[in-house]
Amino acid sequence: MKSNGIEALLAALRNSGVTPDEALKLLNHHLTPDLGFARVDTGRGAIASLPEVILAQDKSAEDVLKITENLFNRTGLAMVSRADENQGNILLEAFPQGRYYERSGMFITGKFNKSPNPDEGSAAIVSAGTSDLHAAEEASVVLETMKVEIHRFYDIGVAGIHRLSEILPDLKKSSACVVFAGMDAALPTVIGGLYRGPVVAVPTSTGYGTAFGGVTALLSMLNSCSPGICVLNIDNGLGAAAAVLRILRGIR
Repeated sequence: MKSNGIEALLAALRNSGVTPDEALKLLNHHLTPDLGFARVDTGRGAIASLPEVILAQDKSAEDVLKITENLFNRTGLAMVSRADENQGNILLEAFPQGRYYERSGMFITGKFNKSPNPDEGSAAIVSAGTSDLHAAEEASVVLETMKVEIHRFYDIGVAGIHRLSEILPDLKKSSACVVFAGMDAALPTVIGGLYRGPVVAVPTSTGYGTAFGGVTALLSMLNSCSPGICVLNIDNGLGAAAAVLRILRGIR
C-alpha cells in the first residue's frame, strides 16, 4: 500500500532518530512559543479563519512589543488591537513599516500572505453614526488586512432614514453586512428587513444616560424583529471581522 503524507512524515522522523514525543514538543514549541509571560499562538492561522491578534489593552507596552516581535518574526504578520497612543508609538518605532490606526487602536505590520478566493464576495461595513467608528474601523482594518473587499457606509442612522435609501442599492451588492449602532440600535433591524444576506450586528457604547455603555443597544439587537441577525458583544469590531471571514471563507 502506498504511504500517505502522514505515514511518510512519520517514517522520515523515525529514520532521523526523532521520536514522536520529541517531534510533538518541537511542533508545539514552534507553533506556541513560551515567552514566560505569554504563549504566542503563531499557528492559529493554519486552522482558524483569523490568525492570532494581540490584545494590547491592560498589557504593558514592553510586553505588547515582545509578543508582536515574536509573532511577526514567525508568521510575517502581526495585528494588535486596542493599542493606546503610547503603545502605538512604541510599536511604530520598532516597526516603521507598520501602521497605527488611531481611531480604532489597531496596529498592523507585515501582510497576509494567503491568496483569497476571487469569488468569495465582499463585505459592507455600516455605521449608524460617526461616534460608532471606533468599532467599525476595527472591523474594517482587520478585514482589509485579511484581503477582504469591503465597502464603508458610515453615518446612515435611522434618525435620518433617507440616508439609508441613498446607499441601499450599493449595500445590497455586498455578500455580508456588518452594522454598528449605539443608542436604541434600530439600524440592524431596518437593514435586516431590506437586505437578504448575512447581517452581523455590533452594539456600540455610544449614547446618553440610559444607553448604559452599550447595554441598551445590545438588548435591542438581541430583541430584533428581523430574524437571523447575528449579534456580537459591545464594541467588538474584531469579532465582527472574524464572523465575516467565517461567512466568506468558512465553506470552500
